[in-house]
Amino acid sequence: MNKRLNIGVFGFGCVGQGLYDVLHKTHGMKADISKICVKNRNKQRSLPMEHFTYDKNDILSNPDIDLVVELIDDADEAYNIVKQAITNGKSVVTANKKMVAEHFEELFTLQKKHNVSFLYEASCCASIPIIRNLEEYYDNDLMSAVEGIINGTTNYILSNMLKNNLSYATALLQAQELGFAESNPFLDVEAYDAKYKISIIAAHAFGVYVHPDNIFNYGISHVSLHDVQYAKEKNLDIKLIAHCRRIGDILGIWVMPQFIHNDHKLSHVTNEYNGVIVEGAFSDKQFFMGKGAGAYPTGSAVLSDISAVTYKYQYEYKKFSQSERPLYSLNHEIDVYCRYHNPSDIEKIPLHSIHEQYIGREYNYIIGSSTIEALKNSTINELKNTFVALMPER
Repeated sequence: MNKRLNIGVFGFGCVGQGLYDVLHKTHGMKADISKICVKNRNKQRSLPMEHFTYDKNDILSNPDIDLVVELIDDADEAYNIVKQAITNGKSVVTANKKMVAEHFEELFTLQKKHNVSFLYEASCCASIPIIRNLEEYYDNDLMSAVEGIINGTTNYILSNMLKNNLSYATALLQAQELGFAESNPFLDVEAYDAKYKISIIAAHAFGVYVHPDNIFNYGISHVSLHDVQYAKEKNLDIKLIAHCRRIGDILGIWVMPQFIHNDHKLSHVTNEYNGVIVEGAFSDKQFFMGKGAGAYPTGSAVLSDISAVTYKYQYEYKKFSQSERPLYSLNHEIDVYCRYHNPSDIEKIPLHSIHEQYIGREYNYIIGSSTIEALKNSTINELKNTFVALMPER
């Protein structure tokens, strides 16, 4: 693309402001922001008002705008914007992981039909270019697994609970005060954010799309200092880890807290940082780490996608053309730790064998075997005085 790229941006919050800043500090980028569409007419802005519009059609129906950058929180509205933009022949860059994960197949088809770029690196791990690496570097490798810490909010909370012996409530409040957690942190702490991301990552790693509704997620909102005590006594760490792993012809995808050994690579990923381990049949294990939240890390990922659009880059989705793609299944055997208060609660956790049990004055725990499918079909998310975590890999 020889001419300068004219960009229409939707949303001017933390990431939108970050994008504007990094774009104007980057020399040689053949792109300009022509218009920014926002919703709130009364909010004070850092730019003159002539940069803004309140009518989405000023961008979507403007023939001079080549690229739409979607950076709003509302996944449903983001979907409508992205769908209309692609249908109108405009390339799209987005950071909305929920929208991409829930409408992956439709948007994949739509992008192919209209032959435009549809890029979403910033939707997964902010400053870590995981999608581009899976598309380009690992495009012909037979992937074994991709797993990691892909939510900065929960990692900040767990890091500070272990390091500073803070309660969950105190660590969450601290994360909110520092801007690492939303005022309503539900999607982060209950592992929905990580679930949307791992759905997208699995599609690029294995050529298998699994709708987020079919993926098991269990968050950290029930973690307590009793679990921190157990981890310290056993020389372990606690992390919220997203997994997509191939075992033979079967692919498993899940997100839940996990105890890991202190010498594990992910144990060194602290605070708001993300860390991802990619394992291939030929390339073996490789480790990526970078900031997983913040205006500039996410804005730089969006900028990278904008740069790619200037030379008409598109994801090729090569893994979807492979003949030996794995089949998705929830039937994966795992060992779990279950801390509980009421003996009646343990009956609601689907364990088919028990390896260890502890009954104490302040808390009890049991370690046993289950399957991802059994946990997904259970009511463990409703058990307020219970915490479940994956045991370390043997």
